[in-house]
Amino acid sequence: MSDLDKQDVAAMEKARGKAVKSILVVTDKNSVYNAIKTCFRAEYRVDVVSDKETCLEHFRKNRYELTFLDIEMFQNGSDSGNGSTCCTTILKSLWQVFPTAEIVAMSSPEKLREAVLAVREGASNYITYPIHIEELRHVTESIYQSVLMRSELDYLRGKFWQNNLMEVVQTGNLKMKRVYERIRALAPTQTRVLLTGETGTGKSLMAKLIHRHSDRADAQFITVHCGAIPETLLETELFGYEKGAFTGADRRKLGKFEIAHKGTIFLDEIGTMPPSAQIKLLKVLQDKTFQRIGGEVDIEVDVRMIFATNADLKKMREEGLFRNDLYYRLSVFPVEIPPLRERVEDIPYLSILILKKLNKLNTKEIRDIDPRVLDAFKKYQWPGNIRELENLMERAYIIESSLVLTPESFPLDLFSQVNLDPDCGSGFYLTLSEFKRRTTEKYLTKLLALHKGRIRKASESAGISSRQLHKLMTKYGMNKKDFRSLSS
Repeated sequence: MSDLDKQDVAAMEKARGKAVKSILVVTDKNSVYNAIKTCFRAEYRVDVVSDKETCLEHFRKNRYELTFLDIEMFQNGSDSGNGSTCCTTILKSLWQVFPTAEIVAMSSPEKLREAVLAVREGASNYITYPIHIEELRHVTESIYQSVLMRSELDYLRGKFWQNNLMEVVQTGNLKMKRVYERIRALAPTQTRVLLTGETGTGKSLMAKLIHRHSDRADAQFITVHCGAIPETLLETELFGYEKGAFTGADRRKLGKFEIAHKGTIFLDEIGTMPPSAQIKLLKVLQDKTFQRIGGEVDIEVDVRMIFATNADLKKMREEGLFRNDLYYRLSVFPVEIPPLRERVEDIPYLSILILKKLNKLNTKEIRDIDPRVLDAFKKYQWPGNIRELENLMERAYIIESSLVLTPESFPLDLFSQVNLDPDCGSGFYLTLSEFKRRTTEKYLTKLLALHKGRIRKASESAGISSRQLHKLMTKYGMNKKDFRSLSS
């Protein structure tokens, strides 16, 4: 703590003050609730619930950082196996609502095994009946200190990222958190990095993050997309050439490696590099020298190298398509970027970031995204990953005439995997007019899909005139062409 400035200390004191504010006790035993309430009455608000449904309802409405859970309430009969399964279910249900909730399992000494299993599933700690005030305070204090330590660590880690890039590194996905942790660890070093992942996952962005947080941040960041340059030209692009090296070489040309001296070079789609260029690249990796095409002098270069590929280099190596020695040189520090379909919890946040970017680049302003669109986004497989998300949103942005991106501005097949039932999982939060609108829209979608966009047959099936159907289709932004290739 001694090396932290006053702002650091103030920020962590603020985090410390937010560690535990309220407590929820989930039990049907009045004696347990009274003991906990007596213990914490002066410091925290203590609420009690006696069943699962009410527990989840309270969790959705309030933020309980500390929850005491009587696991015996969630056991089926005497079978401890069933009981542990039920306990796991309730724990997961609570964490779905509040992922960082701290939960203390409570049980009788006879059910100690189930309490230990709850801790293995992720509960913070456990206590047994009868409750002792000293033990209760000890458990609470240990959790408090753990929360404080994590918040301080997260704060200090967050200070590593530059302020203008903080939005980029926000994620709720465990795999992406590990990616950012690896980038944070390797960025200050000189280690070469191999970024792997499907097309459109953001490998170039990760390369820029590494460069921006390295000691070369003020130097050049040079990008070369190896797959976009013809094989015959790639070597001249990377290593340059001397005057007279070949017909048309009427002057000396510097290559990207020479231009990137003291900076960073990012070679994207390295798997497309031809064998001749692979040999010269290997020399740069080994000796930090190269020769321009047509030259005889070794040029020494100091470059941080980052590579990326969407291909399986190991398989290419086994098939003789990629040099064995080069493969091992590149694989010093591999970082795999997960596809968008494996980080669906980040999709709403990424969508808002893209929307903000579109608003900056255009004259109009769209303020929000329809929840049905975000629901469809989460169910879609995203073969093109984040790049496809950006393209879809840009297209919808151009089409949209309201202040919200609505389903009507997106391709119909985006919603093919979404349950459009107006009351599905929603309770009764819809107004009657909104319920009617959604019901009508769903009915028309299924009707037109059933008849493959044939207006006359669709209107006859619905018992209305073709003119009435046309009016409804116009109201809901539907086009018969979108349904011709669909079936019910």
